[in-house]
Amino acid sequence: MLPEDIYKTIETAGEGIYSEKRSKFLAFALPVTTVEEVKEQVEAFQKKYYDARHVCYAYRLGERGEAYRANDNGEPSGTAGKPILGQIDSRELTNVLVIVVRYFGGIKLGTSGLIVAYRLAAAEALDATEHVEKTINGRITLHFSYPLLNEVLRIIKEESPKVIEQIFDNECMVRLSMRLSRLPRLVERYEQLVISSKGDLRIEK
Repeated sequence: MLPEDIYKTIETAGEGIYSEKRSKFLAFALPVTTVEEVKEQVEAFQKKYYDARHVCYAYRLGERGEAYRANDNGEPSGTAGKPILGQIDSRELTNVLVIVVRYFGGIKLGTSGLIVAYRLAAAEALDATEHVEKTINGRITLHFSYPLLNEVLRIIKEESPKVIEQIFDNECMVRLSMRLSRLPRLVERYEQLVISSKGDLRIEK
């Protein structure tokens, strides 16, 4: 079980192939982050493999894996997209698209045969990719008066967030990005600083 602020995805594309009773299943695992990317990839594969019987796919998107879809593309319901998605989920992956192209070999595989074929083809493609863990980050903007600058910079240095933007003037602003589980400590230290110095405090999340 992964921590709440970590997700797994793939860094590289992977390919796999599975054959059963003269039917060939060509599988492709691709890193994606948006539905638009998914549509573009699916359309590209449909054009490239225009002579194939089926181009089935499944994807899961979002740092928390909240968006997903499974498409059977003409295969019996639940025999293609669902087992493909199952392989993505069994590896706890997100921001992943898996496309499986089927060339029909003339012999029907039956419901169970199709499920196995799409599952094994998807698994081979996913196993050929590099899996990585990434953090889910939160953003925060600190507003403070100039006299607090050195103390704020010390907190930032010690807590090590990523600085996205900063403005140092009479009124200062620093926009930060940081792993969610570590963000509350930074906020707590900042609030304590402002309270002790009786300075200006404004946080935007």
